[in-house]
Amino acid sequence: MRRLTVFGLLALALVVAYVSIPAAQSGDVYAPKRINKVIELFERDQPVYYTQVNGGGYEEGVRLVQTWADYITYNMEHSPFNMDALRGFMQGLVDGGPTKSGHRTPTVVAVLPLGGINEQVMWGNYWMVEQVLGSGVHGVLLAHARTPEVVRILVQSSRYPHAPKTEGIGEGLRGSGGQGFAARIWGVSSQEYQRLADPWPLNPNGEILVGLKIEDRHALENAEERVAVPGVGFAEWGPGDMS
Repeated sequence: MRRLTVFGLLALALVVAYVSIPAAQSGDVYAPKRINKVIELFERDQPVYYTQVNGGGYEEGVRLVQTWADYITYNMEHSPFNMDALRGFMQGLVDGGPTKSGHRTPTVVAVLPLGGINEQVMWGNYWMVEQVLGSGVHGVLLAHARTPEVVRILVQSSRYPHAPKTEGIGEGLRGSGGQGFAARIWGVSSQEYQRLADPWPLNPNGEILVGLKIEDRHALENAEERVAVPGVGFAEWGPGDMS
């Protein structure tokens, strides 16, 4: 197993080097084109790598701002739902930045502390999406997303009411008034934040990533229908709960 791990790290280093060499040889100077680096990479059909932190506050943010990863998963599925800590973490990223790529902060995707078991669960807890996005993170990840209806509520919870209407997705549920902190984390005005804080690729100019974790047999069934819901930006495999 150790040999496989070392080989994997070596292969990753070679891939990163291979991607980086052409730009260095051509003399091009890279400059960020988006707030959310991961969307920038997706638009260029590039691979994306992440690291995970199980909670943590300001000091953890300062420490991780120079991470090797393209994005940080802030895990609240199995860690405390602590908005003060999450806001401190995001502020630490800003104060310790910019990143090696020149972005203000690394992309941060927060794992929500609920499972998408059914619509009742989502309607009872959609406010968590608003609270988490209000901390300035760049995306949310929902575990156990079992039905397309659950995913539609997730996307709806990630949008403002003024967002362009989309067939099959209800009016956005995020309320104006809580965007000030997130706007400061992103380094934009409150008005600009509300324009940009919309799920990509549903909104090509959006900077929010809505993700699904396919990690149990119920979510695996007809997974294609779930990821096809407008507003879903990515999905990841979670084999730990498969049985």
